[in-house]
Amino acid sequence: MVFFERKPPAPPRATHFELATERGSVAIALRRHPRARNYTLRVGNAKAAPVLTMPARGSLAEARAFLDRHAGWLVNQMGKLPPARPIADGETVPLRGVDHRIRHTGAGRGTVTVAAGSDGSPVLLVPGRPEHLRRRVIDFLKREAKRDLERAAFRHAMMLGVRVTAIRLRDQASRWGSCTATGHLSFSWRLILAPPFVLDYLAAHEVAHLHEMNHSPRFWHLVESVCPETTAARAWLNKEGPRLHAIGAEA
Repeated sequence: MVFFERKPPAPPRATHFELATERGSVAIALRRHPRARNYTLRVGNAKAAPVLTMPARGSLAEARAFLDRHAGWLVNQMGKLPPARPIADGETVPLRGVDHRIRHTGAGRGTVTVAAGSDGSPVLLVPGRPEHLRRRVIDFLKREAKRDLERAAFRHAMMLGVRVTAIRLRDQASRWGSCTATGHLSFSWRLILAPPFVLDYLAAHEVAHLHEMNHSPRFWHLVESVCPETTAARAWLNKEGPRLHAIGAEA
């Protein structure tokens, strides 16, 4: 009889590092990438942890040393991120670029509605239990985003002669939209927080990819042909995009 000795299970790979800062401990996500040749550090945004990307065969010791060498840079960049804006009673949240004050009504039933406050400024009336307020507001924003994106995407698809088969909403940390060759489009629901011309541009961008799955001059010509405000929208996202990710993020 032959006995085979079982190998002990491999220890779990580390998924993050902890970095001590003046504001407390910060988790740095670790990601091994098969095509990475060097160690790189990305700051992320208000709702996503910084990411340290390492080669597939890189060592944790080298990754930690790289992080320690660039800790000062990372802390400085994180300090430039916009502060978190909670979704809570009395706070404001932008809807199509216009700040709306959140008011918890205390009513047991009903959906979130838009109304005018005593001073004429827009408010979001949120019924239900207090602990459900954040989820109710986000669900309302997602419904509004889906409605606006469907209208914009189908309008652009008709103009460009392509077919959109599905539209999904996500909360990506690094991408505002994406598409597949089968006509499935995905968008960040946070686009409803931006002015309408920004949402319209992202819809045009992804629809144009159904013609050109690249960012060639022909692609940009298609986008601009249906969305004249392309340049302004891209500039707005580059400047204000991080602020959208800060809404509803943990402080």
